[in-house]
Amino acid sequence: MSSIDKNIVVISGPSGCGKDTVVKKILAMDERFVLSVSATTRQRRPIEKDGVDYIFLSTEEFTSRLSNGEFLEYTCYCDNYYGTLKKQIEDKVMAGKVVVLVIEVEGAQNVKKVYPDSLTIFLAPPSLEELERRLKNRGTEDETKIKQRLFKAKEELGFQSSYDYIVENNNVEECAQSIINIFDNRD
Repeated sequence: MSSIDKNIVVISGPSGCGKDTVVKKILAMDERFVLSVSATTRQRRPIEKDGVDYIFLSTEEFTSRLSNGEFLEYTCYCDNYYGTLKKQIEDKVMAGKVVVLVIEVEGAQNVKKVYPDSLTIFLAPPSLEELERRLKNRGTEDETKIKQRLFKAKEELGFQSSYDYIVENNNVEECAQSIINIFDNRD
C-alpha cells in the first residue's frame, strides 16, 4: 500500500443513515482520524459552518475548480455538486493523519480507482423505514426532497457489495468503534 492509500477511509451510505454523526464520533474517539471537508454547491443549512461542515461554493466556482483539475472526485447528487479537493487529502495524509471521506457511492468508486488500497465502508441503515424516519426527523428537507433521497437510497443500497466492508448503523458509538477496529485490523 502506498502511504496515501493506507491512510484514506471512505464512508458512504444513503442520506439519513447517520454518516456525519458516526464520523463525528470517530473523530472524538480517535485523534488519528480527520475529516476531509467536501465542497458542495447545495445551500448551507442553518447549523452548518463553511469550511467545517462543507466548503460551500457557487456552481460557477465549483465548475471552475473542476476545470482546473482540483477535484479527486465529484458528482451531482439531488441537483447539487459535491466533490473532494485533492489538496485536502494530500495535506492531511502528509501530516500523518488518517483522512475520512464522507462521499456517495460514485465518488467512492472514483477514489478507489485513484487509491486502490484505500479502505471503503458502506454505512447501512437498519431498514428503509428507519431511514425515512430519520430523514423526516431531521426537518431539513420537504416531502419531495425526502422522496428523492429515498429513491436514491434504494439505488445506493445496491452498491454495498462493491465496498470493502458494510457496517449497519444501529448505535452510533458501536458503529464508530467498529469502523476504527476495521481500520486497525485490516491487512
